[in-house]
Amino acid sequence: MSRSPSFTARTESNAYVDPESVQKWIVAFCIIRFDLEQGQLIEECYPPGCLTPEEELDIAFSSFPDSVSQHHNRSSIHDSMFFFRTQRRGNLPGEKTHKKPNESRSKYLYGFVFNRQRHDERLKRGGEQKSVVILSRSPYSSLFKPLLQIMGPLYFDVGRKAIDYIAGSMSTWSSPLPGQLMELPIGNATLKVNLPPVHSLSFDGEVAFEESASSMAPLLPTNQSIPHGLFHDSDVFGIFRGLLLQLWLLWELLLIGEPILIIAPTPPQCCEAVASLISLAAPLFISVDFRPYFTIHDPYFARLNSLQEGETFPPILLGVTNLFFLKSLRNVPHIVSVGSPAPNSGRVGFSSRASTGRLSGRPEGFNFPNLKKFSPSNLLSAVKLRRDGPLCLMTEHKEAIWSSYMPITKPDTSILNRLVDAGLSPRVEESMSVVNNEILRRHFLELTTNFLAPFGPYFRVTTPSVGSSPFLDPPPLTAFDGDEFLASLSTRGPGKFLSKRMRSNWLDLYRRFMKGHNFKPWFQRKRAVAEQEQHRLWRQARMHADIREFISRSSELEIVEKFHAIERHLLFEMQACILSYLCLQSEKLVDNSEATWHKLKGDLQVVFNVLPKDMQHLLLMNPERATLLQ
Repeated sequence: MSRSPSFTARTESNAYVDPESVQKWIVAFCIIRFDLEQGQLIEECYPPGCLTPEEELDIAFSSFPDSVSQHHNRSSIHDSMFFFRTQRRGNLPGEKTHKKPNESRSKYLYGFVFNRQRHDERLKRGGEQKSVVILSRSPYSSLFKPLLQIMGPLYFDVGRKAIDYIAGSMSTWSSPLPGQLMELPIGNATLKVNLPPVHSLSFDGEVAFEESASSMAPLLPTNQSIPHGLFHDSDVFGIFRGLLLQLWLLWELLLIGEPILIIAPTPPQCCEAVASLISLAAPLFISVDFRPYFTIHDPYFARLNSLQEGETFPPILLGVTNLFFLKSLRNVPHIVSVGSPAPNSGRVGFSSRASTGRLSGRPEGFNFPNLKKFSPSNLLSAVKLRRDGPLCLMTEHKEAIWSSYMPITKPDTSILNRLVDAGLSPRVEESMSVVNNEILRRHFLELTTNFLAPFGPYFRVTTPSVGSSPFLDPPPLTAFDGDEFLASLSTRGPGKFLSKRMRSNWLDLYRRFMKGHNFKPWFQRKRAVAEQEQHRLWRQARMHADIREFISRSSELEIVEKFHAIERHLLFEMQACILSYLCLQSEKLVDNSEATWHKLKGDLQVVFNVLPKDMQHLLLMNPERATLLQ
């Protein structure tokens, strides 16, 4: 485990805790103890009463390593960090049935765990274990990992005071700013974290203001310090080092929404693998359900385990450590084995050469220039591994992939040849991993962005042309037809970047993507963002438009049409302003709505004044309209 940041808690002062500020970041802090007689027990939960009994059970079971994956060494203390994702269940006692518009219960909870196993011969079974858990609605791994490195050891030093102190520091934080660098003070330290962009977070149909405002950014980002998707802090190179040649296969499987089972010796390793794989799909919004650390106690396991032979496995990305899943989930079409068993663990260590059901992902010695050279022994080993199937992991752990899927994307060996071999020095290896991760993540960002680029015209917004009236409704976005899109794309080709990296059947990948689980939510979200951006631009044009200039060159019929158009926009702005107040949105948004409201009301009055008296009389017969013109 990496070293904790330098931190000193000023325990002599009682930190003020603002529950509302804290809950902008987290759902709860939990302390969970493994009791030999009663099982997992939640000892502390702040704030109390924020979880249902069903959720408490799910969280407790997910906060400890499976017994199969625990270390069996005799060290006095072993700390580990991992995270899980679980579906919310049940109803809170006395939960309000009528909520404010901005109060919605998230579908999933993310649990970030600091687990301590302590060996002590004086205790029953020779030891004990306890977990400190941060629960959040958002997968802010870049924040909660370093925060746990502070909070976990601090809790085991000072107990409950650690929760109060961390909550007190969190009370001083501003609201989360997705996609931005934030400096968050905690004790005598400051956490500098880049939160994932808003387009990678869960989507409930409402486009966030930040997402709409950034929708006109260039398609391929150039600033690598800014995250472009979830889990940008994950160690892709470290966890997939033995399967680097297979990353393009895994990227393709995730892209089209295929179910994948990732098995590793420990929870930190399976979590890292799931997070790393998801990070490679940026900037695509991933809709496939993913569970970084999944156990047999998860309620969803019963459904997966009940699937009959031949039934289609649902689109999901599972990270597991328990080898029992290899027998119970035999319908999973793609199985990935990663990671390294701990020294003195119950599992046999890796062979020196990584293997897959296809061909070796990395030749012995980490010699990237020789990626295409396979010895007869390597080939025979790969054939034997494919024949034996994933159940061979029951006796010996190996880094491997079992899949019958034939990838369309070709591995880019030029990228692999740029990776740096750090040798045997752990310190140098850690720094080189940062460099290698940047190379890999940049490549897959470019690959995904170029793959999604042909859909760009369907998100293209239109602004009012010079001299045209911004009071008219903007034209709709280009309609999408899947067959027409594929036919047009077949004629144009995939583009220079993809044509070098994909086989001749590249159009099949677009077909599979459009039929997969990720396409529709991503496409609908991008359309919603584009529509909101177009609305913003036309609204801005109305704010700067001189209505008298438009009237001076309009006929009486056109003036009447403008009146009705402005009236319609005014009513919309009034409703938006009222909704902003109800949802307690930022003062800036409320002020913008009010300013637009007053501008349109003034424009409506100007247009009304130039209309003939008989037309004015006719319009005023509508009481609501008469109120608007007062």
